[in-house]
Amino acid sequence: MQTATPVRKVSRPRADALRNRERIVTAAREMFVEFGPDVPLDEIARRAGVGNATVYRNFPDRDALVREVVCSVMDRMALVAQGVLEENGDAFEALSRFVHSAADERISALCPMIQSAFDKNHPDLEAARERLEDQTAAIMERAQRAGQLRDDVGVGDLMLAVGQLSRPPAGTQCVGVDRFVHRHLQLLLDGLRAPARSELPGTSVTMEGLRRA
Repeated sequence: MQTATPVRKVSRPRADALRNRERIVTAAREMFVEFGPDVPLDEIARRAGVGNATVYRNFPDRDALVREVVCSVMDRMALVAQGVLEENGDAFEALSRFVHSAADERISALCPMIQSAFDKNHPDLEAARERLEDQTAAIMERAQRAGQLRDDVGVGDLMLAVGQLSRPPAGTQCVGVDRFVHRHLQLLLDGLRAPARSELPGTSVTMEGLRRA
């Protein structure tokens, strides 16, 4: 007679624990944008409305929290990209919506944190980055095939320009310049339309090229 193999129950986080984790990530994202990645973790806990122990239970160190925030932003941007790719409308308008959404996610403020001391080759970060870069490339390629996006620009050109245009100049507050960001992004998008009105110096920039720069 065979003995039944016991079924191991897989514990799942409680709903309130998941909500607390989401609140911590949201608060951290807001404060990283406002104050940079060195903001005290107890200040993040206070904004999230949780105790310090809850923060450390979810994220054992600052690197883990920074990585989660960056990955969550890239994952949301990948969802936006997937959404515009599934639409059958104007290819350049889809690119425009993606660019403006990237600015709203404060990509410019969060991406520099990837260059900080934490593990840039962490599997979670690499997976999120690869998804976003592949979908951004697909959006651009569709607009180029439609003859709407100039063919001498690459993903690196686009993401670098979006980051630079949505980052406040030195000596100015982030919130104070928000109202100008989309205006300047629209100027960028107008310059990306085909046919190109000028010849760009150099060659198109890839994300891999940016990482090696």
